[in-house]
Amino acid sequence: MRVALVHDWLTGLRGGEKCLAAFLELYPNADVYTLIHKKGSTLDTIDQAVVGTSFLNMLPAVEKYYRYLLPLFPMAVNSIKLEGYDLVISTSHAAVKNIKLPEDTMHVSYCFTPMRYIWDQSQTYLGKKAYFSAPIIKALRNWDKNGSSGVDEFIAISKLVAARIRAYYGRRSKVIYPPVDTSWISPLTNWKRGDAFLYAGALVPYKRVDLIVEAFNILKLPLVVAGSGPEREKLEKIAKDNIHFLGRVSDADLAELYRNCRALIFPGKEDFGMVPVEAQAAGRPVIALESGGARETILGYTIGSNNELTSKPYSGVFFKASKDMTEELIDAVKFFIKNEELFTIENCVNQGMKFSPLLFANSWGKFIAQQGFSAPEIPQKWMASNTSKKAFNA
Repeated sequence: MRVALVHDWLTGLRGGEKCLAAFLELYPNADVYTLIHKKGSTLDTIDQAVVGTSFLNMLPAVEKYYRYLLPLFPMAVNSIKLEGYDLVISTSHAAVKNIKLPEDTMHVSYCFTPMRYIWDQSQTYLGKKAYFSAPIIKALRNWDKNGSSGVDEFIAISKLVAARIRAYYGRRSKVIYPPVDTSWISPLTNWKRGDAFLYAGALVPYKRVDLIVEAFNILKLPLVVAGSGPEREKLEKIAKDNIHFLGRVSDADLAELYRNCRALIFPGKEDFGMVPVEAQAAGRPVIALESGGARETILGYTIGSNNELTSKPYSGVFFKASKDMTEELIDAVKFFIKNEELFTIENCVNQGMKFSPLLFANSWGKFIAQQGFSAPEIPQKWMASNTSKKAFNA
C-alpha cells in the first residue's frame, strides 16, 4: 500500500508536526508533501520523508511571511500533484485538505481545525484588515467548503473541532484524539506540593497569558512562565517580582518544570491542547478555562457545581468565562490550594494516559480497517511507554 501524508507547512515543531511524526511512525515508508518546507525546523524523520512542495517554497525566506500569502493558498495547493497512492492522509489546520486527488485514491483528513484565518478567527488574525479583506475571505470560504467535498472521511482531533467541521462544511466526522507522547516525562512517585505554579507555551494573545500575570500579581504567589513569543516584553513589564520568565526551554527542563510545579495554569481556548496532557502525565493538576479542548483533556471540577469534589478522580479545576476573568482565575487558584491534596498523582496520570500514542494507534487502526485497509503495525516503543505508565498506576 502506497501512503502519502500532506501537511500545510513545515516551518516549526508544534502540535501538528508532532501528529505528522506520529503518522510517520505508523507509516514509515510514507511520502510527505507540504506547501513550504524549511529543513531543520521540525524533525529529521520528517525532513527525510518530504518529496514534494508547492511553488511557494521557491520564494526567498518564505517561512518568514507565508501567512501573508493567504490568497495564494488555493493555487499553491493545486500545484502539488499526487498520483499512484492508495491512501492520502492530510494533517491540516489550513489548506492542504483541499488537495485534488485521483478518484481511486482514498483521502482521509485528520483535521486540527477548519482554517481559522477565514472562519471563526478571521477578526483575531486580521484585525482591522478583516473589513478590507472581506471579498478575499468570502472567496476563500467558498473554496474551502467546496474543497471539503473531496475528502472521503474527516477525523477531528476533538469534539470542538468536529462541531466546526459540521458547521462550516456540513460534514460529519469521527473524533480520534491526537497522540501525546509523554515518554519523556516520568511522573512523580509520591505526593508533594510544588514550589510554584506554571504556565508553559507560546506567549501570544489568544493564550491569555496576560490574564495569568494579572491574577498572580494580585495573588503574589510564585509563578514560572516557560515559553517565548511576541507578548513576552509586554508581559514582563507588567509582571511583579513573584513572576519569573524563562523563555524557551528544552524538553528535559520542561519535564522537570511539570514535575515540580504546584499546578499548570491554562486559561486559553484551544482546539485540543497538548500541554495539559503533558502536565497531567507528570502527575500535576491543571487549572483551566472551562472551554475548548480543555473540557476533553482535563477531568476538571467546576467551581460552583453541585458535584462532590470526591465523586470523581478529578485532575484539575475549571473556571468559567466572565466579564472579570482575572477574578475567576484567582478564585480557582484559591479553591485549588484549599483542596490541593484531593488532586492526586494517580488521578492526573490516569487522565493523561487517555491520550497516549497507543490509544491513538488502536483507534486509528480500527478506523482504517473499516475503510478496507490493513491496520498499521503499532511501534514497539508506544507499547513499552504505555506499559511503564500502567505499572506505575498499579
